[in-house]
Amino acid sequence: MRWMIYGANGYTGELIARNARGQGLKPILAGRREAKVAPLAEQEGLEYRVFSLDDPDTLADELADVDLVLHCAGPFSRTSRAMLEGCLKARTHYLDITGEVAVFEHVFAQAARVEQAGIIACPGVGFDVIPTDCVAARLKEALPDARELSLGFSTRSGLSPGTAKTLVEGLADGGRARIKGQLAEVPLGWKVRRIDFGAGPQWAMTIPWGDVTTAWQSTGIENIQVFVPAPRWLIWAAKAGNVTRPLMSLPVIQGYLKSLVDRRVKGPDEQTRARLTTHVWGEARNGAGEQRVIRLRTANGYALTVDGALAVRRFIEEQAPAPGCYTPSKLCGAQLVEELPGSGHFEVSEC
Repeated sequence: MRWMIYGANGYTGELIARNARGQGLKPILAGRREAKVAPLAEQEGLEYRVFSLDDPDTLADELADVDLVLHCAGPFSRTSRAMLEGCLKARTHYLDITGEVAVFEHVFAQAARVEQAGIIACPGVGFDVIPTDCVAARLKEALPDARELSLGFSTRSGLSPGTAKTLVEGLADGGRARIKGQLAEVPLGWKVRRIDFGAGPQWAMTIPWGDVTTAWQSTGIENIQVFVPAPRWLIWAAKAGNVTRPLMSLPVIQGYLKSLVDRRVKGPDEQTRARLTTHVWGEARNGAGEQRVIRLRTANGYALTVDGALAVRRFIEEQAPAPGCYTPSKLCGAQLVEELPGSGHFEVSEC
């Protein structure tokens, strides 16, 4: 398979590129700026290309001889549509590592076009959202008539620059949840509860995580929310942010916050990534009050993203699935996360 990593010069894209080369793979590295892509390609002995996503015809030409693109250039709210259009035109499989709800919504809305083009589109093939998506799928198996699904994770891995900028953009958008099958806007810090993610009870609040779309696609459960642990002061700050949220959409404030990210956020180093693990949790309930809970330990988010993205690429190459839009669990099975380095096994209980 001839494949490409677009955004290979970014924090996560570079991690994937170096690990792919370490496995004997030879992806084409690509991005907007030659000054950033070329040095990495030369170090790893790989082919590289430089092009933007602005011109659909040029983009399709660059992908014409490529079987699969792993899209790593965020914020994906600004880049994914153009890349997906290029893949549809060039008939190139599309993967990305997004966690943005709007991106998932858009990709799955193109399902008919994706199938007609004869390609696979599977967004979220990293920490966003492999672990939680696989937990959701396994909970659906454990409680087939579930009507409410809560998911969450606890991690201390830190942020890459791309993830931090995505969070900045999300400050103006509020929360998201799936309510009676419909994607709904909810306040920041909409629900707050104590959750044992796997290392003892913690206060947690809801966030607009991609599972409100992907878990819906994977399970059909009509009510879905996602939690992360947060200290009480942060929960109150999030709730107060519902009042000041309109200001966060102003270009001057967005620009200032993103400039801070550029100056201050570098992403966790190798030792930090190796030291920290992640706890993933999920809870499903049916109308009769029955519930099932799953807890799972995984590697840190960035290590899982590297291994997960490469595992999905390999699955497509070896298994040649039917064309269409997929979530990670729908494409590779709920066991995917258990097969990744650093992951434990699903621990299923009733509480």
